[in-house]
Amino acid sequence: MFTPYPSERSQQIGERVEAFVREIVIPREKELRNTSHGPAEALVSQLREQARAAGVMTPHILANGQHLTQLETAAILKRSGLSPLGPVALNTMAPDEGNMFLLGKVANPEQKKHFLDRIVSGHARSAFFMTEPAEDGGAGSDPSMLLTTAVQDGNDWVINGRKAFITGADGAQVGIIMARTGGGDKTRATMFLVDLPNPAIQIECLINTLDSSMPGGHALVKISGLRVPSHNILGEIHEGFRYAQVRLSPARLSHCMRWFGAAVRAHEIASDYAVTRRAFGKLLIDHEGVGFMLADNQIDLQQAALMIDWCARELDAGSMATTESSMTKASVAETLFRVADRCVQTMGGLGLSQNTVVEQIFRETRAFRVYDGPTEVHKWSLAKKIKRATQARHEQQKQLANVE
Repeated sequence: MFTPYPSERSQQIGERVEAFVREIVIPREKELRNTSHGPAEALVSQLREQARAAGVMTPHILANGQHLTQLETAAILKRSGLSPLGPVALNTMAPDEGNMFLLGKVANPEQKKHFLDRIVSGHARSAFFMTEPAEDGGAGSDPSMLLTTAVQDGNDWVINGRKAFITGADGAQVGIIMARTGGGDKTRATMFLVDLPNPAIQIECLINTLDSSMPGGHALVKISGLRVPSHNILGEIHEGFRYAQVRLSPARLSHCMRWFGAAVRAHEIASDYAVTRRAFGKLLIDHEGVGFMLADNQIDLQQAALMIDWCARELDAGSMATTESSMTKASVAETLFRVADRCVQTMGGLGLSQNTVVEQIFRETRAFRVYDGPTEVHKWSLAKKIKRATQARHEQQKQLANVE
């Protein structure tokens, strides 16, 4: 179900990752069920110690700090996603994976030593404080609606605001906070690095959501008078939106990679069920209604895998891949949800139960259709680009006609 390894080193890492997930992580999955806000810290710590011992901790970043290519990363993260616990155990999960990428690109050496190294080692989790409560009218899919403010006070910046759906905030040791720094200028925002916990950052509550695989859950947070020294500004002042673009496409794509692995796993379980369960005198898979669903799954998974790899190649070629990642995220999210839905349907009552991980994968992939931009927002953005390109083509044709 996976596309071929793009390099020898990715094959070596990928095979170790898959073996670790199947042999060590999957047997612990039942400990994740019946939880609302992700695995317990004790479970995370135990799995990460085992990952270190197996040499697969943060497998997409080499010992010298070098990142694998995006195509190689895809080969690794797809396999880490074979269990909802896999990315947690291997330190390839969101938001840490995206935060590591961003810090690696933008942070200065001192910031990398203090903040990044702890995340890469798996000894600290991080949170990205961007999204704001809808009831406040704050930023969600539209970042220009950012309400959180940072005002300079001497050598410090004082931050105030509320954030919502902040993944992993409960228990995180590193935070990246996006705040407006341009007064009335909506184009100016800055990213600030903070050590957590901090008394000025209060978790109002953990929000109950469909998904349940991420440590710390998703928090509603209030930031009141948080003082951050200027040396903890990430990159340059007022450049937060630009840095968000650096993180955006790779983070979108890594979501696709991880949840692809989960959908592959659900398909494996549903296929096993269909070739052993009998009804109406024959195996389920011999009933076209079931067999065709599994065939559609295999087609969809192959298309999703190829689209992920296509976008990865665009990033590796130096493109920001904004359009490509938007297309990939929208397509893959919808595709994987269809796959998970068919798996539940194939398994009937068992698919609805927590007796297998399929029910959880169904919930996780449903949430994926919203995370990192709902499908409709991506399609709206793509439609705007189509409009501009088409109008430009029409204008060019008119100009050519006038010349002739």
